[in-house]
Amino acid sequence: MKLTFLGTGTSTGVPQIGCHCDTCTSTDARDRRLRTSAIVTTDSGANILIDCGPDFRTQILGAGSPELEALLITHSHYDHTGGIDDLRPYCKGGRHFPTYCTADVAADLRARNPWSFAKHLYPGVPTFAITEIRPFEPLTIGGESVLPLAVMHGQLPILGFKFGSKLAYITDCKTLPQASIEAITGIDTLVINALRPQFHPTHLSVIEALDVVEQIHPSRVFFIHASHDMGRHTTVHLPTGIQLAYDGLTIDV
Repeated sequence: MKLTFLGTGTSTGVPQIGCHCDTCTSTDARDRRLRTSAIVTTDSGANILIDCGPDFRTQILGAGSPELEALLITHSHYDHTGGIDDLRPYCKGGRHFPTYCTADVAADLRARNPWSFAKHLYPGVPTFAITEIRPFEPLTIGGESVLPLAVMHGQLPILGFKFGSKLAYITDCKTLPQASIEAITGIDTLVINALRPQFHPTHLSVIEALDVVEQIHPSRVFFIHASHDMGRHTTVHLPTGIQLAYDGLTIDV
């Protein structure tokens, strides 16, 4: 299995519009953080997209426009769903793109993208085959077992995902229910958000993310969904086995 980080930034992206801080003016490519998204490539070669934000077109072109098996959506905030109209090249030949999300996210997608769900479709619009999923009810995509995990984004229930027995992907977390912690304790690779050093009401800070890592005891950790307040890549110092992910990074799992 492989994981490719398409984007590792928060909702504003980095550089942030109008900002001239050290991070936003950095020339290091690792400090260019598009909105958070990733591709999991299963052992069978299927590519599973996690979230599809407003930077999707740039991200997927940069990744070489691979074939995509399906889309998993963590929640319906714009920085995680704003690019789904750009999935239209994957809907050629009448294909309804397989999409997995909770019932509330499905309702949001239908309300925000009515042209994709209309009775009489305009030629060329992307269409979606939505499967509604719930936490801890496993499914199989591309030959890989996927377990949706309960995650709290402040007061909003969202999803994380466990792939097989080796990878857990969690973004926009503020707290993790005990059942989710137990489901991924001792996992090989944990991907989890760490917004910035300072407190935030709906996202984990670096210290809070490290506390979650301590409870899970993964072999290695990659932090995502970082803001410009995280600092430049070269200035972020984390404990052994934990690193700040960057856009375009691909890892073997």
